[in-house]
Amino acid sequence: MSEENPETNVTATAPRRPRSIEDDESGHSVDVKAMKDDESFEHSMDIKAIGALEVKSETESEDYEEYEDKPTKGETFSNEPPEPARGWYKNGKGLYCTKKETVLFEALTYARIKVGTMKFSPLEWTSISWFSGLLVAAPLLASVSIHLDHRPNSQLITAIATAIGAIFCLPAGAIKTVWIMPPYVAAIVASNAVGSAFHNRHLGLMVRGFVGATIRKLQFPNRQAVSSQLSLYATAGGCLGSAAIASFTYYMLRNSEGFISLWVVSIFSGILWFAGIAHILTAVRSNGNESSINTNTRVSTRYFISIFNYPHAAGSLVGVFLSSFSTMSIFAGGVLYIVGQLCVPPRDLLFVWLTYFFFSALFLPLLHPIQKLIQSDAVKMQIFGFLLSTLTSGMGYYYRNANWHHNHVLFLAAVQSIASGVLHAHSRILLMDCAPSGKEGVFAAWFSWIRMLGAFVGFAIGSSGVGNMNRSFGAAFMAAVVGIVALIFSNVSSYGGAVAAGHVRKRRETDSPVLGWDEVVKVEEKGGLDGTKDRSIEA
Repeated sequence: MSEENPETNVTATAPRRPRSIEDDESGHSVDVKAMKDDESFEHSMDIKAIGALEVKSETESEDYEEYEDKPTKGETFSNEPPEPARGWYKNGKGLYCTKKETVLFEALTYARIKVGTMKFSPLEWTSISWFSGLLVAAPLLASVSIHLDHRPNSQLITAIATAIGAIFCLPAGAIKTVWIMPPYVAAIVASNAVGSAFHNRHLGLMVRGFVGATIRKLQFPNRQAVSSQLSLYATAGGCLGSAAIASFTYYMLRNSEGFISLWVVSIFSGILWFAGIAHILTAVRSNGNESSINTNTRVSTRYFISIFNYPHAAGSLVGVFLSSFSTMSIFAGGVLYIVGQLCVPPRDLLFVWLTYFFFSALFLPLLHPIQKLIQSDAVKMQIFGFLLSTLTSGMGYYYRNANWHHNHVLFLAAVQSIASGVLHAHSRILLMDCAPSGKEGVFAAWFSWIRMLGAFVGFAIGSSGVGNMNRSFGAAFMAAVVGIVALIFSNVSSYGGAVAAGHVRKRRETDSPVLGWDEVVKVEEKGGLDGTKDRSIEA
C-alpha cells in the first residue's frame, strides 16, 4: 500500500463545525507526520480511504473542525486501518464518530498481528487464544471431574486452579508482545473452567441437601423451586460483578494511557479472583456428599463420558451450547455495531453495559415467584429465554440498515439481558436435575466446557465482519430457533431427567400420610411393615 505525504494532500471543501470536546486540550492541529512515528498509530495511514484532508493553520484549527464527505457506496476499507479525521469521522451511515472511538474500533478490528504470511486482528487473535484455552481445559476437566466426585481434595484442587488463573491476570501487561497472549488466555480459560465446574457441582449438592436425595413425584415442584431460586440469585450476583468490572474499566480508560489502564483492570480482576479462593476453601459440604465420596483410586477412564448414558443430560448439552452461542454472538456483534456503525460515545456505551448487566440482576429475582406460581420447569424457562433472544436478534437484523436511537439500543439491551440470564440459570438447573447423586462433578464439568465452547463460537462469529451485524445477529437468531425446536420436540425434560437420575420415585397418591418419607423408604427396602411384601408401596 502506497502512502501519501500529508503535506501534499488536496484540499477538500467540507462544512465546518465548532471544535469537538473530544479534541486535544492543546487546541493544535494534528501532526500527521508525528502520528506516523508514534507506535499507537502504526499501520493507520491510508489517507485515501478517508478522503482528502484540508491542511489548516493552528489558528483555524482552534475554532473549526472538518467533516469528511460521505463515502461512496462502493468504497471499502483496505487491509490497513485508515487514519481518522481530526476530531470527527463520517461513516457510511452518515453518522459522525469522534476520533477516539474510531481509533479504538479500528485498533480492534483491523488485521495488524502478523503470523508468518497471515495477519490477524486483535479480536481474531483473542479467538485463537480462547480456542487454545478450550483445548487445554478439556483433558484438565476430565481429570478434575474424578476428584470432584470421588476424592476428598476437590476444594484444594479448585483453589489451586483459581490461584493459577488469578496469578496470570497480574503480569498481563509486563510483556509487550502478542505471542504471550495465547498461553495467558489459555491458562485463564482453563482455570475458569475448573472453577465453574466446582460451583455448578456445589449447586447440585445444595439442592440435594435442601430436598433430599430421593423425593416423591409430588415433591418435585419443591425441588424446582429451590434449584431455581439458588441459580437465579447466583446469576444475579454474577451480573452485579460484571457491572462493577464494566464501570471500573470505563473509569480507567478515561486516562490518557490506555495500555496501562487496561493492565490495572487486569490486576484488579486478578485480586478479585484471589478473594474467591476464600469462598472455595470455606464452602461447607453436605453430609450426602461426604457419604458419596469413594476413595478407590481405580476409576474407569470412561467416567468422563458417562454423561451419555443419560439421554436427558446429553440432550440438555445442546441447549447449553446454543444458549451460550446465541447470547455471546448478540453481545459481541451488538457492541461492535453500536461502536463502529452507530458511533455511540463511551459514556452512552457504559449506560448500555450497565443496562445489560443491572437489568438482569434486578429482574431475575422477581422472576422466581412468577415461575413458582405458573409451575414452569427449567425446559419451559429456557424456551422463554430463547424466544427473547429471537426477539432481540430478529429486530436487530431487520432494522440493520436503520440508524437506531439511544432508547432503541437500551430496549434491546434490556430484553437481551433477561434472555441471557434466564438461559444461563435454567440450562444449569436442567443439567443438575439430570445428574445422579455422586456424579454432579462430571456433569458440571461438561456444562462448564460446553458453555465455554458456545461462548467461543459466538464470540468468533460476533466479532467477525468489522462491525457488520448481519452475520452475528442472523446466526444468533437461527441458533435460538433451533434451540426452541430442540427443546419442544426432543424428549428432554426436567422431570424425566430427575427420574432417570434417581432423584424422583413414581408413587401412588394413596400412600399413608402417617408415614414420613424416611419411614416409607425403609418399609420399601424391608418389604412391608410386617416383613411381607407390600404391593401398594412397591407401586
